[in-house]
Amino acid sequence: MRLESCDIEAQIATPVLSQVLQGQTQKFIKILRCNSKVRSQTPAHIKDPIAIMGEASNMRNHPSTLDAALKDTSLIREQAFIGGKWVSGSSTYPVYDPAANGIIANVANLGASDFTTAIGHAQTSFKDFKNTSETDRAKMLHAWAALIRKHAKDLGILLTMENGKTLAEAEGEVEYGASFITWFAEEAIRSYGDVIPSQHKGSANLVLRQPIGACGIIAPWNFPIAMITRKLGPAIAAGCTVVVKPPSETPLCTLALTALAVEAGIPPNVIQVVTTRDRAAVEILYTHPLVKKVSFTGSTAVGKLITEKAAGTMKKVSMELGGNAPYIVFDDADLEIAVDGVLACKFRCSGQTCVCANRLYVQKGVHDAFVEKLLKRMSKFKIGSGLDPSVTHGPLVNRAGVTKTRQHIDDALSKGAKLVVGGKVRDDLDGYFIEPALITGAKQNMLVAKEETFGPLAPVFMFETEEEVVRMANDTEFGLAGYFFSNDLRRVWRVAKALEVGMVGVNTGKISAAESPFGGIKESGLGKEGSKYGLAEFQVMKSVTLGNL
Repeated sequence: MRLESCDIEAQIATPVLSQVLQGQTQKFIKILRCNSKVRSQTPAHIKDPIAIMGEASNMRNHPSTLDAALKDTSLIREQAFIGGKWVSGSSTYPVYDPAANGIIANVANLGASDFTTAIGHAQTSFKDFKNTSETDRAKMLHAWAALIRKHAKDLGILLTMENGKTLAEAEGEVEYGASFITWFAEEAIRSYGDVIPSQHKGSANLVLRQPIGACGIIAPWNFPIAMITRKLGPAIAAGCTVVVKPPSETPLCTLALTALAVEAGIPPNVIQVVTTRDRAAVEILYTHPLVKKVSFTGSTAVGKLITEKAAGTMKKVSMELGGNAPYIVFDDADLEIAVDGVLACKFRCSGQTCVCANRLYVQKGVHDAFVEKLLKRMSKFKIGSGLDPSVTHGPLVNRAGVTKTRQHIDDALSKGAKLVVGGKVRDDLDGYFIEPALITGAKQNMLVAKEETFGPLAPVFMFETEEEVVRMANDTEFGLAGYFFSNDLRRVWRVAKALEVGMVGVNTGKISAAESPFGGIKESGLGKEGSKYGLAEFQVMKSVTLGNL
């Protein structure tokens, strides 16, 4: 039987998480009769959705093994990578295909001593690697990016098999991930310092940027390729070495990327990968004195824990944490563009992204028209194996995600919201499937307003004024991303400045790119990834004063 866990946080800080985690529908919607299967799975106090989603994909052609799915099986790695060698542990843990709930790999399950060994290798390697030229590091990264692109098809299939997202999304992520390696290959040779005029005669002030040291990398399962490359790209460009703890749900992409990095000419000891489900062992990565920097993507609760523990040795930290993104549609918005944005932003990776729209605020004057257009598009969704080209949405990564999404739906309906389409847990399928759902009549007292769903649920809130919606949008401890749609230039400027988030999308649901700084404010994290600012996260600034010149 598969053990269920929400994500990487469950392996790091379960005790902490246990403390922290404690009207009429619009007349334009045609009422459709729900079939008996839907009714049989709907709680008695909750009404069926008014519209029915398309049928799920037939899973008969879904491959049962990675060997059957990939052309280049050398990308399939089940061992950790420490000291330049592939390492087996005394035990393994299973990796599951979330579309079929079948085991596709058994990965080395290492322990605390292995983290200590890996950190030692990283520190030893750093003494040499920090002295490599920026040009040489750029060449290594360019070669790595080229290999990633060369193996894009197989990497996409591997990603889909362990994560569940559609192959189209997976292949897009492979290119997205490669773009970070290419970007930071170019940034490596642009690690500029400064010369500051001195107030003293015969003196000069210089500013140098140097690699910080061995770094601990803890990555999430929702973007198994892009989140690794977005962290390793700048670290290697800066001249740092890394110890990576990949997500236990999706370790295979990290291991495949590591094999390609070594093939590309990156010295083997620069990257250490320690695979584990040992919760206590991971703590070494953010408490060991030889680790000088920790980069973490995950929940706010665990980010706080890691930051607190890392402070014991005054480590530099980058935290990309939870979100609760508002998605605002004003009366003057282009509704077709706004609906397209929802499809790209809310339902990418079946809603399992930190920057996806969690709360859809639609102004009263266009509310009904917006919901009608969104319903029309969502009714064509098709769930199933991500390898089926006809499928629009794959499974969630685990049962916990399905349960939380349905909990948010049930909470909203119990407080007066209306289920327009979707929301059905597909227990008739082998994997972790729930139909993408649309609800109207959402209110601020519902879980969907306060918590990050991390699932395919679009709750629509109606608002009347700009002041009202900005207040509601900012009524959260999170501040990662926000989106709004308007053709009023003055409003665009006002709202962009007023939203309390680190990233704003205006008339678009796509805000992530290698050249754009990624990161939040408030309790959504510290630091920036990507862009020209991302390199500095893995560097220290040193001032040098020359005297008696």
